[in-house]
Amino acid sequence: MTRPESPSSPARGSTDRDIRILISAAFVIALGFGIVAPALPGFARNFGVTEFAATAIISAFAATRLLFAPASGALVQRIGERRVYITGLTVVAVSTGLCAVAQTYWQLLLFRSLGGIGSTMFTVSALGLLIRIAPPDRRGRVSGMYASSFLAGTVLGPFVGGVVLEIGGLRAPFVFYAVTLVIAAAVVAVGLRSPVKDVDLDSAPVAVRFADAVRSPIYRSALLSNFANGWAVFGVRTAIVPLFVVGALNQPDSMAAIALAVFAVGNAVVLVPAGRWSDRHGRKPFLIVGLAVCGATTAGMGVSGSTVVFLVLTFVAGVGSGLITPTQQAAVADLVGSRARGGPVLAAFQMAMDVGSVIGPLVAGVLVEELSYAWAFGTSGAILLVAAVGWSVVPDTIGRPLVAEPADSGSGSARDADANQRADRVRRGDGQSAENQLP
Repeated sequence: MTRPESPSSPARGSTDRDIRILISAAFVIALGFGIVAPALPGFARNFGVTEFAATAIISAFAATRLLFAPASGALVQRIGERRVYITGLTVVAVSTGLCAVAQTYWQLLLFRSLGGIGSTMFTVSALGLLIRIAPPDRRGRVSGMYASSFLAGTVLGPFVGGVVLEIGGLRAPFVFYAVTLVIAAAVVAVGLRSPVKDVDLDSAPVAVRFADAVRSPIYRSALLSNFANGWAVFGVRTAIVPLFVVGALNQPDSMAAIALAVFAVGNAVVLVPAGRWSDRHGRKPFLIVGLAVCGATTAGMGVSGSTVVFLVLTFVAGVGSGLITPTQQAAVADLVGSRARGGPVLAAFQMAMDVGSVIGPLVAGVLVEELSYAWAFGTSGAILLVAAVGWSVVPDTIGRPLVAEPADSGSGSARDADANQRADRVRRGDGQSAENQLP
């Protein structure tokens, strides 16, 4: 049997380079999004529209992301992850540049909506690229690095955006973001050229269909946990936490920003370690613990009696979320497999989170108005806990692809054999040597 290539081999070096390119691109994308975010509502209001119309710009972006996700998955299946990724970046770059020269509110709404289409294209394809490029025994670690890079860009973006806004005015952030996206697209187009035989980024011998995936209880658990993650972490946290801090804890708006930052710190602390641990010991334990911790602390936020207690719970919730994010992405990667193309499967996975992030704040808002903050946070925490139960009754994902991957000669066979050996070690609890094989 052909032995797996050593870490110093040219193929391994190319794989590591491709991973670094994708991680760097994620940082640039998140940074640019954060740069544009502070300017967008004010720019819309500059056209003399109401506050509702200004917020509709943000909703339109999210809506087009959600609506176009199935088409993005189909495109990935037809033309490949890399082409869809580069096209998506280009669409967002062009639409953002057009936002900078918009002369009416309706032009701004149209251009920003087009950006949502490009956004879902590179989001779905980026996950597909990571799945196909990252070696099976490093999926968790790579997912953690990718999530950490995206988080760093999201946190730094508003600070950079404030400077750009102050220097260049309301249109400058859009120009800045458009230029950085063009650069990122060019770097990916030129640099993402993996020569590894079994990771041809523009073709795949295996297609994983959504109809096949949804029959799997493991994949259904992944959809549920991503929905819960979107509901509580990306929806309720950003929409309800600031209101709770100001309205219930009687703190200034600045404390709301501190609370969000505390969550991000807790998240960042464990993102990379959680991915590495899941490579060594399996995905399931960390998904269950992460969902349970995040769920319990989220429920507790609504009955916290002081700012200090609330901030402690917020930090611990961030740690729980940090356990979820890279491990969940790696779990889906295990299901799809590195030698398959699963565009619709990945699109549905993303849509689950997007639906949760849209519905969660709406339901939480109604609960706050009709009942209390405790009910809003408690319901969100309960959904996370249900997702934890969902993972507790299914097997681990390592070594369990949805569709059997065909054996191939050379490095492909070695890679499949290594993945199977890896799964055996995880099931025995012997997750050795992963740390020595990291990029």
